[in-house]
Amino acid sequence: MENTKDLTEHTSRAGRKRRDSFGMFDGYDSCSEDTSSSSSSDESEEEVAPLPSSLPIIKNNGQVYTYPDGKSGMATCEMCGMVGVRDAFYSKTKRFCSVSCSRSYSSNSKKASILARLQVAGKPPTKKAKVLQKQPLVAKLAAYAQYQATLQNQAKTKAAVPVEGFSWGNYINSNSFTAAPVTCFKHAPMGTCWGDISEGVRVEVPNTDCSLPTKVFWIAGIVKLAGYNALLRYEGFENDSSLDFWCNVCGSDIHPVGWCATSGKPLVPPRTIQHKYTNWKAFLVKRLTGAKTLPPDFSQKVSESMQYPFKTSMRVEVVDKTHLCRTRVAVVESVIGGRLRLVYEESEDKTDDFWCHMYSPLIHHIGWSRSIGHRFKRSDITKKQDGHFDAPPHLFMKVKEVDAAGEWFKEGMKLEAIDPLNLSAICVATIRKVLADGYLMIGIDGSEAADGSDWFCYHATSPSIFPVGFCEINMIELTPPRGYTKLPFKWFDYLRETDSIAAPVKLFNKEVPNHGFHVGMKLEAVDLMEPRLVCVATVTRIIHRLLRIHFDGWEDEYDQWVDCESPDLYPVGWCQLTGYQLQPPAPQSSRDSQSSSSKQKKKAKSQQYKGHKKMTSLQLKEELLDGEEYSFLQGASDQESNGSASYYIKQEP
Repeated sequence: MENTKDLTEHTSRAGRKRRDSFGMFDGYDSCSEDTSSSSSSDESEEEVAPLPSSLPIIKNNGQVYTYPDGKSGMATCEMCGMVGVRDAFYSKTKRFCSVSCSRSYSSNSKKASILARLQVAGKPPTKKAKVLQKQPLVAKLAAYAQYQATLQNQAKTKAAVPVEGFSWGNYINSNSFTAAPVTCFKHAPMGTCWGDISEGVRVEVPNTDCSLPTKVFWIAGIVKLAGYNALLRYEGFENDSSLDFWCNVCGSDIHPVGWCATSGKPLVPPRTIQHKYTNWKAFLVKRLTGAKTLPPDFSQKVSESMQYPFKTSMRVEVVDKTHLCRTRVAVVESVIGGRLRLVYEESEDKTDDFWCHMYSPLIHHIGWSRSIGHRFKRSDITKKQDGHFDAPPHLFMKVKEVDAAGEWFKEGMKLEAIDPLNLSAICVATIRKVLADGYLMIGIDGSEAADGSDWFCYHATSPSIFPVGFCEINMIELTPPRGYTKLPFKWFDYLRETDSIAAPVKLFNKEVPNHGFHVGMKLEAVDLMEPRLVCVATVTRIIHRLLRIHFDGWEDEYDQWVDCESPDLYPVGWCQLTGYQLQPPAPQSSRDSQSSSSKQKKKAKSQQYKGHKKMTSLQLKEELLDGEEYSFLQGASDQESNGSASYYIKQEP
């Protein structure tokens, strides 16, 4: 009671006594003060209920770096985000942890870019804004980041679709799975600015181990990362994992250390461990010294990375899903996480649609087909509908420029290609037509329609086409032409029988990026045979830049070959972040019945090839037509090298 009384007298003199970086009053490690005194009414966004007198609370006053009494406290480096004891920081202002961080920050461009981001266009100055102007720069940045996060959370709340019965966290924990890191997905939010977020990073999150009527927070550390999701453990639990929980790092409830102090939110230790320490301030100072936290503008970066240039009512050219050889005009109906729902322009009830990512090679600007000589289905609609407008050409993914002036692909040349109608198969294929700008029309040998309606378009640099012999070298089953009976299939014999030549090896894309994928990694992947579905998936093979994607719970025959840079692959947690619906692993009953129409279509397609015996590894051919000889790089079938590599090396005669 005496302590409570003393603290009551202390709170009545709040103007004469200041708090430290955690907001705790100097000289007190537990208090019973009402939270209404933790921040001014101008800075508080919600009514806060009184807190119990027996609860240890680390309060704050909205100022992160003000220490008028000279006592030590915590500070966060405004450049690298490292948390440490303030007195050990560099310079008088204690804004940076080292000389290098201070110099890096001091560039005019850095200052200008941050100040520009702090200005909210179109909003008049408010009393709260005047208060922020007196605060350190990082406090302004954190406040603005909170504002952005609030807007983002509102949008996600409207679009979020729960997946009943499936939890990535439980799925990964129970099976000890590993997820592909966010940095593997350059097209995904934060894919290029994820930074060094890793195990051990500290964050401020809601404290769920608490019976208070108001929302309070505590500090937690990342125990394990799985894509966007992090397994968190509250500070003070040491090796006790009983209250560990999964959280999306890009979600609105996760903040950098120091956010509570900036936002006027109380830090309250979890009820389970309140008895462990009497001086929680000293505990946090010790635990957070030298620790890493999220950048102060992390929430803003998340928000910016989730802004997409494609808008509803934009018109594009997209592949005709009923006739792959041609394109049609479609209109953007919705945009979710960069994925577009396109409705073909002639669809009156808007049910004839097609899903793809905005960076998909299947969509192009209006006029693309005519410019390269590609087939195009003219719309019966002779006039644009009101509100519809052509998407600007610069929004579409650019392909690498090629030089077709010298030796180039020719009609009739043979190659190996992923069958777009059976993505688990790499097939014997033929170039049927050479278009402009490096585009090729390709047909699958033995399965082509007489009118060429099932030809498909790949660019010469596409990672979905390969030179003759690619499957043999990498121990992949090559699907021979339908009806071809001379098995096992041998390219040399087939070329001679068909009086054709192989496309020159040097014309193919042999670049292998440092993609970071490994066999066994989990991710979320589009079922390209039913592209509206995003499913729980696993990387099961890696051949240079080519990934074999397995859909968890389904048979191997539904696997799909996908490039490592495909915009149809996403980190674990992407669906939760963007509000897209995730398809969980198929239950046993679904696997047995295979009731899904998309799976039935794929099975029917794959049955065309069941008559062929399983391919064995082919012997190296001794020669190719035109007198050229090649030696093939032999190695492990699952090549996981992320460095630059070549599939073939030409031997000089």
